[in-house]
Amino acid sequence: MNDPGDQPRVLLLESIHPDAAHLLQSAGWSVETVDRALPDHELASRLEGVQMVGIRSQTKVTEALLDKCSELIAVGAFCIGTNQIDLRAAAARGVAVFNAPFSNTRSVVELVVAEIIGLTRRLSEKDRAMHAGIWDKSAAGAHEVRGRRLGIVGYGNIGTQLSVLAENLGMSVSFYDTADRLALGNARRCSSLEELLASVDVVTLHVDGRPDNRNLFGEEELAAMRPGSLFLNLSRGFVVDHAALRRHLESGHLAGAAIDVFPSEPSGRGEPFVSELQGMANVVLTPHIGGSTEEAQVDIGHFVANKLIAYAKRGSTASSVNLPNVEIPERSGAHVFVHVHRNTPGVLAAINAVFADEGVNIEGQALGTRGEIGYVVTDVASDFSPDTLHRLAGMPETIRLRVL
Repeated sequence: MNDPGDQPRVLLLESIHPDAAHLLQSAGWSVETVDRALPDHELASRLEGVQMVGIRSQTKVTEALLDKCSELIAVGAFCIGTNQIDLRAAAARGVAVFNAPFSNTRSVVELVVAEIIGLTRRLSEKDRAMHAGIWDKSAAGAHEVRGRRLGIVGYGNIGTQLSVLAENLGMSVSFYDTADRLALGNARRCSSLEELLASVDVVTLHVDGRPDNRNLFGEEELAAMRPGSLFLNLSRGFVVDHAALRRHLESGHLAGAAIDVFPSEPSGRGEPFVSELQGMANVVLTPHIGGSTEEAQVDIGHFVANKLIAYAKRGSTASSVNLPNVEIPERSGAHVFVHVHRNTPGVLAAINAVFADEGVNIEGQALGTRGEIGYVVTDVASDFSPDTLHRLAGMPETIRLRVL
């Protein structure tokens, strides 16, 4: 239960765009920024007394951490993925989680296109030779992307936009996804991953971070690719066996690869990086920058910060990835009660019975449920007694009560 007069403290990690801090500060809150991910023990200490935390992909929000942060009401993932957060544990403690599922899609797609062209034209090899003083003017091994066959594994937001741009470049597109996805343009859906690998010249991965995708691409899948193919991964580091990938590149079975994500990544800029793929002339390595354009980071900063503001100020959970999505208009009453509870029958009736008994008039109310979690926002027209708070907080189903 929160004091209505409390002003949240916010901790933003991993060099989140300054616009996010400015927006949160303009809402009247204290914001602390850190340019890197923090180890578990330091993070727990820094989160004492903090109501909201903003992270990117390197910070882990575990159940153990949540147990130490009783004042935390929301986590903002300033990125696409949320597999670094224990979403169920957060929901069970009434902690809302928001992310930015669309804001950096274009940036990732443009990097994929650039890397496909760069690998197909052998740009990195030519660049290194020129810097070494070697003039290697030759068409050998260089190709146009027009007419080449692109295989997209994972046909979500990024995969579909890539599909459209690749077709505009003259590529033919095939895709494979475990979900039933609508093909865009002239893209062809493959019924299995094996079918896709046997029929394309370029394979690019755009799968999500669910545990089932761990080691999705290993020796067997790489061996099934066509000789001379290109391989790209800009999704999650743990989906690819990098040792197996190196073997297929060294043998000449694969012509090249571009990798942006790694099983183990440094927590901040300037820290040492080690990979099995280092030192290979036909491999482009980038430091998890698929979504790292200024435009994308501005959009992400605005999107997630505004979601945190709407949640803290109005109780709106629109776009939350772990709580019921309840869109809340600007309030008209004196106070708003935000009640997160275990989703069992009769909770709404019990809440309203408390308000009726205490003589509190309801102006508006919204209810949403999501699995085991229920979420009720009640706009009231009058002041209330301490008994109202104690009775609502003391309900056996109550997980968290906030008054705005």
